Amino acid sequence: MKPTPLLLQGQNYLFRSPPKTLDFQEQVHRMGMVDEGDGSPVPCVLVLARSADMEMNELSIALAERGIRMARIDADRCVDLPLTVYTDAPLVELDRWLLRPLLVWRRHFELSALPVEPGTLAGAYAVDQWGAVSNWLATRGDWAHVNPTRSTAHLDRLTQLSDAASFGLTIPRTAVTTRPGRTRPGGGHCIVKTTGRHLLEPRPGVQHGLFPRPLETSRSSDAPESAPVIVQQYLPSETELRVFVVGERCVAYQVDKLDPAQLWVDPDAVRVTPTTVPAAVTDKLLALARYWKVQVAAFDLLVTGKDHVFLEVNVNCDWRWFEHRAEDTLVSDAVHDWVASRFKELIGAGKGR
Repeated sequence: MKPTPLLLQGQNYLFRSPPKTLDFQEQVHRMGMVDEGDGSPVPCVLVLARSADMEMNELSIALAERGIRMARIDADRCVDLPLTVYTDAPLVELDRWLLRPLLVWRRHFELSALPVEPGTLAGAYAVDQWGAVSNWLATRGDWAHVNPTRSTAHLDRLTQLSDAASFGLTIPRTAVTTRPGRTRPGGGHCIVKTTGRHLLEPRPGVQHGLFPRPLETSRSSDAPESAPVIVQQYLPSETELRVFVVGERCVAYQVDKLDPAQLWVDPDAVRVTPTTVPAAVTDKLLALARYWKVQVAAFDLLVTGKDHVFLEVNVNCDWRWFEHRAEDTLVSDAVHDWVASRFKELIGAGKGR
């Protein structure tokens, strides 16, 4: 019998994501509470997400207050969606609305969230078709994009580390291995991390956590893992930082926790406070964001003495939880302003005609 992979041992985090929309604009348009105009295509922000994406639900309200139409295609609600994309013109017919997307943002549109039966021919068919179309929508050249997929699709955790080092940021010593029991980059204590996503969704709507954990000698052996994992040097630190980059702005929070997974498994014990980051560090983060062509992203850093150590960047970052713990709305305000400003730039450039 093969041993259970290290990152599946003792990981009890389970999140159920209901396919129920809370999007303000979608609801008021469906109820006929908004003047649909003369039937001409309406310029819009198009979001590819999932129903539980509360950051996008808030964005919908913020854009409505600014008179900007937002529409969305959610992975967990798209199977029965009336959708037509006119490939010879940048137009989308979504339900009964004719829209002209100016700005497209793909977030949390995971094919594993499609409400289909895994392992069936019909399920595989739906996943394959939606995979092709969603990728095309997220890369179409005549629409502008937030965190364009062409740039972020290959921004894996290992590429992040090498790029961060090339921009002058300190990174932990790192190895990728199927034999974590015999690997100690830097010597001493190490952390085991997934090379892929932190959340897996083997069944639609049910997400399991794969969070960083100490490499415990008692649980590791010389037996090979079923998939390669990251083994990273453990660096003692005073605290951790979550730095959100929004356009050319940085919003930073200090995150105090007892272990790497506590953010998910015991969030009430995590303390989040607004903080500032030295200009020399934010300059490097902004330079990296420009290099990666991302406009909204979250950087995780360790503070070790006078140094700031890069851990990873998350381009599908969520920020409402950090704001709730810190009792502010700094990131939301910055994101709403940036999206609205970018939309108005595109309108002004004649993209909305």
